[in-house]
Amino acid sequence: MSGVLRPGDEVLFIDARGRRYLVELANGKEFHTHAGPVPHDDVIGRSEGSEVRSVKGARYRVWRPTLGDVVLSMPRGAQVIYPKDLGAILMLGDIFPGARVFESGLGSGALSMALLRAGASVLGYELRADFLARARSNVARFAGDDALARYDTHERDAYEGIDATGLDRVLLDLPEPWQVVPHAAGALAPGGILVAYTPSVVQVVTLRDALESAGFLVAETLEVLHRSWHVEHPAVRPMHRMQGHTGFLTHARLAAD
Repeated sequence: MSGVLRPGDEVLFIDARGRRYLVELANGKEFHTHAGPVPHDDVIGRSEGSEVRSVKGARYRVWRPTLGDVVLSMPRGAQVIYPKDLGAILMLGDIFPGARVFESGLGSGALSMALLRAGASVLGYELRADFLARARSNVARFAGDDALARYDTHERDAYEGIDATGLDRVLLDLPEPWQVVPHAAGALAPGGILVAYTPSVVQVVTLRDALESAGFLVAETLEVLHRSWHVEHPAVRPMHRMQGHTGFLTHARLAAD
Protein backbone atom coordinates (compact mmCIF):
# COMPACT_ATOMS: atom_id res chain seq x y z
CA MET A 1 0.00 0.00 0.00
CA SER A 2 2.94 2.35 -0.66
CA GLY A 3 2.83 5.25 -3.10
CA VAL A 4 0.80 8.44 -3.28
CA LEU A 5 -0.94 9.61 -0.11
CA ARG A 6 -4.69 10.15 -0.41
CA PRO A 7 -7.58 11.51 1.69
CA GLY A 8 -8.63 8.92 4.27
CA ASP A 9 -5.10 7.51 4.61
CA GLU A 10 -3.63 7.30 8.09
CA VAL A 11 -0.14 8.79 8.08
CA LEU A 12 2.65 9.24 10.56
CA PHE A 13 4.30 12.64 10.90
CA ILE A 14 7.83 12.30 12.34
CA ASP A 15 9.62 15.51 13.34
CA ALA A 16 13.34 16.23 13.55
CA ARG A 17 13.47 14.95 17.15
CA GLY A 18 11.79 11.65 16.27
CA ARG A 19 8.41 12.50 17.79
CA ARG A 20 5.54 10.71 16.06
CA TYR A 21 2.02 11.87 15.34
CA LEU A 22 -0.68 9.62 13.84
CA VAL A 23 -3.10 11.56 11.63
CA GLU A 24 -5.92 10.72 9.20
CA LEU A 25 -5.65 12.86 6.07
CA ALA A 26 -8.67 14.89 4.92
CA ASN A 27 -9.06 17.68 2.39
CA GLY A 28 -9.08 21.12 3.96
CA LYS A 29 -7.86 20.02 7.41
CA GLU A 30 -4.64 20.85 9.24
CA PHE A 31 -2.19 18.97 11.46
CA HIS A 32 -1.35 21.14 14.50
CA THR A 33 1.55 21.22 16.95
CA HIS A 34 3.35 24.01 18.84
CA ALA A 35 5.53 24.31 15.72
CA GLY A 36 2.58 25.53 13.64
CA PRO A 37 0.03 23.84 11.39
CA VAL A 38 0.65 21.70 8.32
CA PRO A 39 -2.24 21.76 5.82
CA HIS A 40 -3.29 18.23 4.88
CA ASP A 41 -3.55 19.48 1.30
CA ASP A 42 0.25 19.93 1.35
CA VAL A 43 0.56 16.19 2.05
CA ILE A 44 -2.23 14.74 -0.11
CA GLY A 45 -0.92 13.74 -3.52
CA ARG A 46 2.69 13.44 -2.38
CA SER A 47 4.70 10.23 -2.14
CA GLU A 48 5.15 8.36 1.13
CA GLY A 49 8.41 9.44 2.76
CA SER A 50 8.14 13.04 1.53
CA GLU A 51 9.29 15.99 3.64
CA VAL A 52 6.75 18.67 4.47
CA ARG A 53 7.00 21.85 6.53
CA SER A 54 4.70 23.65 8.91
CA VAL A 55 3.87 27.32 8.38
CA LYS A 56 6.66 28.08 10.90
CA GLY A 57 9.20 26.01 8.98
CA ALA A 58 9.25 22.86 11.14
CA ARG A 59 10.17 19.80 9.08
CA TYR A 60 8.35 16.47 9.09
CA ARG A 61 8.68 13.24 7.17
CA VAL A 62 5.34 11.64 6.35
CA TRP A 63 4.94 7.85 6.19
CA ARG A 64 2.15 5.32 6.26
CA PRO A 65 2.22 3.80 9.77
CA THR A 66 3.35 0.26 10.46
CA LEU A 67 1.23 -2.04 12.59
CA GLY A 68 3.57 -1.29 15.50
CA ASP A 69 3.02 2.45 15.07
CA VAL A 70 -0.75 1.98 15.08
CA VAL A 71 -0.74 -0.27 18.15
CA LEU A 72 1.14 2.29 20.22
CA SER A 73 -0.95 5.27 19.03
CA MET A 74 -4.47 3.92 18.51
CA PRO A 75 -7.46 4.59 20.79
CA ARG A 76 -7.51 2.02 23.56
CA GLY A 77 -9.85 0.85 26.25
CA ALA A 78 -7.35 -1.57 27.79
CA GLN A 79 -3.58 -1.90 27.95
CA VAL A 80 -2.34 -3.21 24.62
CA ILE A 81 0.14 -6.00 24.01
CA TYR A 82 3.36 -4.29 22.90
CA PRO A 83 4.75 -4.83 19.39
CA LYS A 84 7.76 -6.68 20.82
CA ASP A 85 5.38 -9.30 22.24
CA LEU A 86 3.02 -9.34 19.25
CA GLY A 87 5.82 -10.49 16.96
CA ALA A 88 6.83 -13.23 19.38
CA ILE A 89 3.22 -14.43 19.73
CA LEU A 90 2.88 -14.77 15.96
CA MET A 91 6.00 -16.93 15.88
CA LEU A 92 5.28 -18.99 19.01
CA GLY A 93 1.73 -19.57 17.80
CA ASP A 94 2.95 -20.33 14.27
CA ILE A 95 0.18 -18.20 12.78
CA PHE A 96 -0.35 -18.87 9.07
CA PRO A 97 -2.79 -17.72 6.35
CA GLY A 98 -6.12 -19.49 6.83
CA ALA A 99 -5.42 -20.55 10.43
CA ARG A 100 -8.53 -20.84 12.62
CA VAL A 101 -7.63 -18.92 15.76
CA PHE A 102 -9.57 -18.42 18.99
CA GLU A 103 -8.68 -15.25 20.91
CA SER A 104 -9.83 -13.97 24.30
CA GLY A 105 -9.89 -11.19 25.64
CA LEU A 106 -9.71 -8.76 22.80
CA GLY A 107 -8.83 -5.61 24.75
CA SER A 108 -8.16 -2.85 22.22
CA GLY A 109 -7.64 -5.23 19.29
CA ALA A 110 -3.84 -5.10 18.94
CA LEU A 111 -3.37 -8.86 18.82
CA SER A 112 -6.45 -9.24 16.61
CA MET A 113 -4.93 -6.86 14.05
CA ALA A 114 -1.66 -8.80 14.02
CA LEU A 115 -3.48 -12.12 13.55
CA LEU A 116 -5.74 -10.82 10.79
CA ARG A 117 -2.85 -9.21 8.94
CA ALA A 118 -1.06 -12.59 9.05
CA GLY A 119 -4.07 -14.08 7.23
CA ALA A 120 -5.78 -15.91 10.10
CA SER A 121 -9.52 -16.12 10.74
CA VAL A 122 -10.27 -15.07 14.31
CA LEU A 123 -13.06 -16.19 16.64
CA GLY A 124 -12.93 -13.67 19.49
CA TYR A 125 -14.60 -13.64 22.90
CA GLU A 126 -14.62 -10.45 24.99
CA LEU A 127 -16.51 -10.03 28.26
CA ARG A 128 -16.79 -6.23 28.14
CA ALA A 129 -18.97 -4.66 25.46
CA ASP A 130 -16.93 -1.42 25.40
CA PHE A 131 -13.67 -3.32 24.81
CA LEU A 132 -15.32 -5.39 22.07
CA ALA A 133 -16.58 -2.27 20.29
CA ARG A 134 -13.15 -0.63 20.56
CA ALA A 135 -11.39 -3.70 19.19
CA ARG A 136 -13.72 -3.91 16.18
CA SER A 137 -13.36 -0.18 15.55
CA ASN A 138 -9.56 -0.36 15.61
CA VAL A 139 -9.51 -3.41 13.35
CA ALA A 140 -11.84 -1.73 10.85
CA ARG A 141 -9.80 1.47 10.90
CA PHE A 142 -6.48 -0.25 10.30
CA ALA A 143 -7.26 -3.44 8.38
CA GLY A 144 -10.52 -2.68 6.56
CA ASP A 145 -13.53 -4.72 5.50
CA ASP A 146 -11.57 -7.77 4.35
CA ALA A 147 -10.21 -8.27 7.85
CA LEU A 148 -13.60 -7.68 9.46
CA ALA A 149 -15.03 -10.49 7.33
CA ARG A 150 -12.56 -12.84 9.07
CA TYR A 151 -13.22 -11.38 12.54
CA ASP A 152 -16.08 -13.21 14.28
CA THR A 153 -16.48 -11.59 17.71
CA HIS A 154 -18.87 -12.28 20.60
CA GLU A 155 -19.58 -10.69 23.97
CA ARG A 156 -18.93 -13.87 25.92
CA ASP A 157 -16.96 -15.29 28.84
CA ALA A 158 -14.28 -17.73 27.68
CA TYR A 159 -14.16 -19.22 31.18
CA GLU A 160 -17.57 -20.76 30.45
CA GLY A 161 -16.49 -22.56 27.29
CA ILE A 162 -15.53 -22.30 23.59
CA ASP A 163 -18.20 -23.06 21.01
CA ALA A 164 -15.86 -24.35 18.31
CA THR A 165 -13.90 -27.48 17.45
CA GLY A 166 -10.96 -28.25 15.21
CA LEU A 167 -9.25 -24.95 15.96
CA ASP A 168 -5.62 -24.50 14.97
CA ARG A 169 -4.63 -22.05 17.71
CA VAL A 170 -5.90 -20.63 21.01
CA LEU A 171 -4.48 -17.28 22.21
CA LEU A 172 -5.33 -15.95 25.65
CA ASP A 173 -4.83 -12.57 27.32
CA LEU A 174 -6.87 -13.12 30.48
CA PRO A 175 -6.35 -12.80 34.24
CA GLU A 176 -6.96 -16.56 34.78
CA PRO A 177 -6.10 -18.35 31.52
CA TRP A 178 -5.96 -21.71 33.31
CA GLN A 179 -9.76 -21.62 33.49
CA VAL A 180 -9.85 -21.79 29.67
CA VAL A 181 -7.30 -24.60 29.32
CA PRO A 182 -9.81 -27.51 29.61
CA HIS A 183 -12.06 -25.80 27.05
CA ALA A 184 -9.07 -25.23 24.76
CA ALA A 185 -8.19 -28.93 24.95
CA GLY A 186 -11.64 -29.74 23.60
CA ALA A 187 -11.64 -27.02 20.95
CA LEU A 188 -8.15 -27.51 19.47
CA ALA A 189 -7.22 -30.10 16.88
CA PRO A 190 -4.44 -32.51 17.97
CA GLY A 191 -1.11 -30.70 17.66
CA GLY A 192 -2.82 -27.33 18.06
CA ILE A 193 -0.97 -24.58 19.89
CA LEU A 194 -2.05 -22.54 22.91
CA VAL A 195 -0.29 -19.26 23.71
CA ALA A 196 -1.08 -17.22 26.83
CA TYR A 197 0.11 -13.72 27.79
CA THR A 198 0.31 -13.22 31.56
CA PRO A 199 1.89 -10.33 33.50
CA SER A 200 2.87 -12.22 36.67
CA VAL A 201 4.91 -15.34 37.35
CA VAL A 202 2.27 -16.57 39.82
CA GLN A 203 -0.15 -16.78 36.89
CA VAL A 204 2.46 -18.70 34.91
CA VAL A 205 2.84 -21.40 37.57
CA THR A 206 -0.90 -22.02 37.82
CA LEU A 207 -1.22 -22.02 34.02
CA ARG A 208 1.62 -24.52 33.56
CA ASP A 209 -0.01 -26.93 36.04
CA ALA A 210 -3.31 -26.68 34.15
CA LEU A 211 -1.64 -27.29 30.79
CA GLU A 212 0.05 -30.44 32.06
CA SER A 213 -3.20 -31.76 33.53
CA ALA A 214 -5.10 -31.14 30.28
CA GLY A 215 -2.71 -33.02 28.00
CA PHE A 216 -0.58 -30.18 26.66
CA LEU A 217 3.11 -30.95 26.11
CA VAL A 218 6.40 -29.21 25.16
CA ALA A 219 5.39 -26.18 27.21
CA GLU A 220 7.75 -23.21 27.46
CA THR A 221 7.57 -19.80 29.17
CA LEU A 222 9.64 -16.80 28.14
CA GLU A 223 9.67 -13.02 28.09
CA VAL A 224 10.86 -10.57 25.43
CA LEU A 225 13.14 -7.64 26.32
CA HIS A 226 13.71 -4.87 23.79
CA ARG A 227 16.78 -2.60 24.04
CA SER A 228 17.57 -0.11 21.30
CA TRP A 229 21.04 1.27 20.57
CA HIS A 230 22.23 4.82 20.04
CA VAL A 231 24.29 4.88 16.85
CA GLU A 232 25.80 8.27 16.03
CA HIS A 233 29.41 8.04 14.91
CA PRO A 234 31.67 7.78 16.81
CA ALA A 235 29.32 7.17 19.79
CA VAL A 236 27.73 3.72 19.81
CA ARG A 237 26.07 2.58 23.03
CA PRO A 238 22.89 1.01 24.39
CA MET A 239 20.02 3.41 24.96
CA HIS A 240 19.45 4.32 28.59
CA ARG A 241 15.80 3.26 28.40
CA MET A 242 14.52 -0.11 27.27
CA GLN A 243 11.22 -1.97 27.05
CA GLY A 244 11.69 -4.47 29.82
CA HIS A 245 9.17 -6.83 31.37
CA THR A 246 5.64 -6.48 30.03
CA GLY A 247 4.39 -10.05 30.28
CA PHE A 248 5.30 -13.73 30.15
CA LEU A 249 4.52 -15.75 27.02
CA THR A 250 3.64 -19.40 27.65
CA HIS A 251 3.05 -21.79 24.75
CA ALA A 252 2.30 -25.49 24.53
CA ARG A 253 0.91 -28.08 22.09
CA LEU A 254 -2.04 -30.41 22.52
CA ALA A 255 -1.10 -34.10 22.43
CA ALA A 256 -3.21 -36.53 20.37
CA ASP A 257 -3.79 -38.89 23.29
